[in-house]
This record gives sequence, C-alpha cells and structure tokens, in this order.
Amino acid sequence: MGPPVIETRGLTKTYGSGRPAVEGLDLSVPAGSIFGFLGPNGSGKTTTIRMLMGLIQPTAGGARLLGEPMPAAARRVLPRIGALIEGPALYGFLTGRANLLRYDAADPTADPRTRAARVTAALERVGLAAAAGKRARAYSLGMKQRLGLAAALLQPRDLLILDEPTNGLDPQGMREIRGLVRELAADGTTVFLSSHLLDEIEQVCTHAAVMSSGRLITQGTVAGLAAGARGRLAVTTPDTADAVRILKEHGLADLVVTGDRVTGELPPGTDGGEPDPADLNAALVVAGVRVRAFGTERPSLEDVFVALTGEGFDVAG
Repeated sequence: MGPPVIETRGLTKTYGSGRPAVEGLDLSVPAGSIFGFLGPNGSGKTTTIRMLMGLIQPTAGGARLLGEPMPAAARRVLPRIGALIEGPALYGFLTGRANLLRYDAADPTADPRTRAARVTAALERVGLAAAAGKRARAYSLGMKQRLGLAAALLQPRDLLILDEPTNGLDPQGMREIRGLVRELAADGTTVFLSSHLLDEIEQVCTHAAVMSSGRLITQGTVAGLAAGARGRLAVTTPDTADAVRILKEHGLADLVVTGDRVTGELPPGTDGGEPDPADLNAALVVAGVRVRAFGTERPSLEDVFVALTGEGFDVAG
C-alpha cells in the first residue's frame, strides 16, 4: 500500500514536570484509510494532532506526514492537508460564506479566480448553502462544525485530519458527515478522524488506534481489533437464575441479567477459539431452561478497550 500517510516514532509531549500528555506514541496510518483515533476525552488525542500539524513541539520522538518530517517540512506538507482541530476559529460578525472567502484568501496556493466557486461548492458539500448568508455568531455549534469542515475542503487534499468532527451535530447531521467522510475516502483522501464516540468509529472507519492516558493501547483494522476480543452470548429466558447457573458451569464470565435477558462473555475453547454456541444452547435445554432467544453478539471496540485496560470507556468525558 506504500508508505504510511502518518507515521510517528516515540512521539511524546510532557508539560512541565507532570505526567506526559502523550507518551512514546508509535502510530502508522495507511494510505487511503479512514483511520479512527479513539480514546476518552483527556487521553491525548488532540495533543497528538497538534504535534502532527506542527502547532506544538514534541518533547521527544518525531512524526512524518505524507512522507515528510514535521514540523520541518510544514511549508510543503500543510497545503496538502485539510484540518479541523478543536473546533473552527470563525469571525462571528462575518457570514459563513465570508468566513470561507477569508480562509481561502489566506492560502497562498489558492487560485483567486476560482475562489467563489470553490467556496460555494464547499458550502453545498457540508449542507450549509442555505445558511451561507447568516453571520457565524448566529450559527449553532453543529453549524460551526460544518463550516470548519467546509474550510478544510476548499481545496483537494491528500490528508484530512478531523478532531471530533461530529461534535454538536444531531443524529441526521452525524449521518451526513459519515457519508461525506466515506465519499472523501472513495476519492482517494486519507481521513484521520479523532473521536471519543466508539460507535462513530465502528460505523465509518476502516482502521483505528485506541488511546488511554496518553498511551497507545492498540491499533489495526477495525475488524481485526474487534476480532481480538471475546464475543458475548445473549439468552432470553424467564428462567434467568437457572440460565446463569448453567452458563457459569460452562465457563462464561461477566454474567449480567437485565430483565429476562442474560448475557455473558464466552470462554476460550480448547483449541483457542470460542465454544460452539449450539452446545451451550443444548446444555440450557437439557437443564430445563426455557430459551426464547439465543445468539452471540459481535465484540465492539468498547469490549476491546475494556478487555485491554480493565476500565470502562467514559464517552461523556
């Protein structure tokens, strides 16, 4: 697939004498991927992005973007990157369209002859054409996020770095942004997407990295990461107490009863895989447990995080 679009080695940032905000980060983002950078608020995601973009200097280690060292090659690299970091900086007294015109005029690589047309196209792409004439101070948080994304899309980009791009959006807006990210990737843009929303990453990303307390926990394809965690068995039955007893005897752990539903973590089988669910179903039936529904649930990225850290994933920050 060629060299990584983003690559870090030992990337570290420490403020003062405190614990590192990012410590020893080795990250590799494949070309053409939609890469989810996942972790609770405060896990070091934004600090990492700011180092990647040359906004702050690392304490140790280094990073390469598009094959070039950062921040040494910033003048060559940054025009090929679109970014939305910590929310857009907007002029509240200007309209959405006027803000984008200012952004574009500040880009020395932008052709002024096509400026108006590109601004219109960017507004339409993020669903803000109808609100282009409103002053930015009247925009909702979600509309401001859309305008920041439009600014990142004024020119064709090889890499798009988005820090919490769906922040403030309603469910429909989140779906639209997911669709836009998929379109951009289909056009050949590598998308690096930071989020604390596990479901968001699972729905749109091809690859992901999981951060916790400034350290990288794991990285790989989304499917591969989920496959590394054990699945859960779900049984619906009026005989929950008996079901719990039988499942525990067959090695299931973390059994949870919610109403008439019992869920538990499947144990590893003798060959390293999970046991055959049909055998577990048969054991329940033989014991007289009335099974109304039975099945396995695919591990989620939250399951991966909990399995690796032993901690819950605080999506509210």
